[in-house]
Order: sequence, then structure tokens, then C-alpha cells
Amino acid sequence: MPSLQRVQKPTTRKGKKILLAKEPKVFEDVKKKLFLTGRKASEVLRNCSKDLYKLSKPHAVILSRKNDILPFENIVPVENLCRNNDASLFFFSTTNKKRPNSLTIGRLFDGRLLDMVEFCINDYKSFDQFTASIPAETKPCLVFSGELWEQSQELAKVKSLLVDVFRGEVIDAVRLQGLEHVIMFTATNDNILMRSYQIQLKKSSTKLPRVELEDLGPHIDMVLKRTKFASEDLMKRACRTPQEAKSKPKKNVSKDALGTTHGRIHMGKQKVGTIQTRKMKGLKKTAAEKRVARKSKKAN
Repeated sequence: MPSLQRVQKPTTRKGKKILLAKEPKVFEDVKKKLFLTGRKASEVLRNCSKDLYKLSKPHAVILSRKNDILPFENIVPVENLCRNNDASLFFFSTTNKKRPNSLTIGRLFDGRLLDMVEFCINDYKSFDQFTASIPAETKPCLVFSGELWEQSQELAKVKSLLVDVFRGEVIDAVRLQGLEHVIMFTATNDNILMRSYQIQLKKSSTKLPRVELEDLGPHIDMVLKRTKFASEDLMKRACRTPQEAKSKPKKNVSKDALGTTHGRIHMGKQKVGTIQTRKMKGLKKTAAEKRVARKSKKAN
């Protein structure tokens, strides 16, 4: 009979902190990205990985060592590297005669592959070819243009992956001056076009500023080649919200489509007959009304 593998308790305080940090959390930390390179990578792929790494700082790690890995044939080495670097998203760059300028983007769930897609980069413009710039750690606005994002089930799953990769930190509110970066994805029949813009707020004759967009790198034209999506059961388990994170509904409080809060108040039966109203200044009789009342009494 094989021996059971029992969980060993940490013997040091540092070891206990490390184990606690690895435990599941109700509210996840910002997902870290890992940038990997295959056996051979072209200059276009290297520059593209560096620019995407700049957009992902400081929640990203880039490895300069070349790896003899083929993710669609064997994903285990990628899972091990992501686990060692505490990353749940990865970018893998490789090129060969059959698949030139190949960029694979994927995400993990519970240390295992959830889904990944492979793109072939046709055209690329780096940060250095544009004069505009944005501060580091700027949260981008993601725009998906084109009907294909909604009509195609495959592109809908690709959209979910791109949102998870480029959304940055999850925050409650953003001030107007903090909106400085736009990443736009346009889906055509053959290509997916990624464009990046800087938002400029300029003076106008109204209270609201005039908004202008200035080109900002990187600009990437890519073609969707291969996909590997999760099953429905695995995706449902990955998207499940813990019970602790769900907000408890408040009784008799609701919100409409515009976000206005409405409340319902339940009051007991009012005794209108016993309410003292004579002492209210607005309900007192005037001198003329009193004279009319006295005259009517004498007449009776």
C-alpha cells in the first residue's frame, strides 16, 4: 500500500507567509504576465515583445533565455515557468519557415492551461516610430470595433482573452484626467488590427474638454492562426464568483438603468383624528374668520 502524502506545516515564519500568499484569495491580485522566446525569434517579434512588456509594467516578467518549447504540442514547460514566476498570463514568441512571426497569447487557471491563441504578425510599428508617450502604469480604455466580435463565437472568446490581458488593474473609478490611453482592436475578414492612441484633453468653449486622439505605438496587424479554448465546464469553474465576494442585496432598495437609487419605506397607519393641528400657525383662524364665527353663533 503506497504511503500517503501528508501536508507538512511550515517550520519558520517566512515559510508560513509564503504558503499563505499561495493560498486561494477571494479578491485576486493583478495578473502577472510572462514573456517567453522560442528557439528562434525575428527582430519584429523581439521588438513587439518589448513594447508589450512596456505596456504591462510593473506586473510583467520578461525572460531573455531561449526555450525549446512548442505550446500547442506540449504546454507543460510553459505551465512550469509560469508557476515559478507566479504568472497567469503568457506571451510566447517564435518564428520558423512554416509559421513566421508567430505570437501565442494564453492564460492559466489553477496553474493549468485555460485557453490560448496564436497570431501571425504581418505588420508592426513600434513605440519609437511615434512621438506621443504616456506615463507608466496607465490603465487603458479597450475598444473593440467591428460586428465580427459579436457574430463569431471564436472571436468572442478571443475578445475575452484580450480583455483579460490588457485591462490592467481592476479599479472602482477613474478621474477624467486619468483617461490617457486607448487600445483599439478592429476585426476584419482576415486581420485583427491593434491600434494604440493617446487621449488629449484640450480647451473648448463648453465645460467639457475637447477630446483628440494622437497615434501611439505599438500598431500591430495580425492574423488569427490556431486556437485552443477551454471546455464549457472548465470555463464555468474559472469564472465562478466566490460567495464571499458577492454583495448581499438590501431590502426595499433598488437601482434603475441610470444608476439612481430608489428606496421603499413602510409606515404604520396614521391616526389623523388625534393629531394636534390647532397650534400650527398656518392652520389658525384669522381675525375675520373669528368674527364671522361669532356672528353665526349669535344668529343661531
